[in-house]
Amino acid sequence: MTVGCLLDTNVIAYAFSNLPTDAPKRQRAEEVMRAHHYAISAQVLQELYTVLTRKAATQMPPEHARIVVENFDGTPCVPTDPALVLAGIDLSIRYQISYWDGAVLAAAERLGAATLYTEDLNHGQRYGTVTVINPFKT
Repeated sequence: MTVGCLLDTNVIAYAFSNLPTDAPKRQRAEEVMRAHHYAISAQVLQELYTVLTRKAATQMPPEHARIVVENFDGTPCVPTDPALVLAGIDLSIRYQISYWDGAVLAAAERLGAATLYTEDLNHGQRYGTVTVINPFKT
């Protein structure tokens, strides 16, 4: 399956932030999520659950966070398997980035997504077949 973009955890998490200082990022995250046919990865869902239940900006009961994660059930999602882990390692070595960023890039590549929306990597940089866009960059 080919999709236009993959969303990283931070983009989705901002859509649930209740901090007044995050209001512009929350609005932008919601815009990105409405405007694109996007995909996610199992890693993104795992991280999202953790962020929603443990970060002050989103802290919600585990049962509520589970419902949020469950709502992504129809979204194209890359599972974590040994091949994806190895691709993530290879990308982390090649670009000297964290394994976690490499794994998200590997998931985007696997889906054929041309764009990864994240604030964790260099805005505008191309990593293999994927271009990173920081949607919060002004």
